[in-house]
Amino acid sequence: MACKKDSVPFGGTPEQELALKKVIAELKDTKSPLMPIMQQAQEIYGYLPIEVQTMISDEMDIPLEKIYGIATFYSMFSLQPKGKYQISVCLGTACYVKGSGTIFSKLEELLGITNGECTPDGRFSLDSCRCVGACGLAPVMMINDEVYGRLVPEDIPGILAKYK
Repeated sequence: MACKKDSVPFGGTPEQELALKKVIAELKDTKSPLMPIMQQAQEIYGYLPIEVQTMISDEMDIPLEKIYGIATFYSMFSLQPKGKYQISVCLGTACYVKGSGTIFSKLEELLGITNGECTPDGRFSLDSCRCVGACGLAPVMMINDEVYGRLVPEDIPGILAKYK
């Protein structure tokens, strides 16, 4: 699965489309259904590509611009697919002061991607975040639910090797 921006082919299945239409049918007539439908759509597809936003727009008779506006406003929504291993690097004050910027740069260099992107093989995605609540371990990154702290750039290749 290719995940680099601008080269992401939509790979939705008929089963996913059926699941989305079922969710829309169940929630369409409830109070304020759009956000729950979008959340369910992201659970079904893993992200909200324009094709999924268009399906929601067509089924709900809501302008695509409104759906896109919500998808880009709220950080819980992603317009790009995520990798099997989701890397988050804290760039909050405590981590940044202790060198998380260089950790992030090392990851970009080794993975060949930048913030919000995914490796072409679908294995890793890279995102920055503001705080993971582990300031005492600064600088910190997470891979899925695993926390890595007190990092130096030289640690990164060995950590990534565990996930290859």
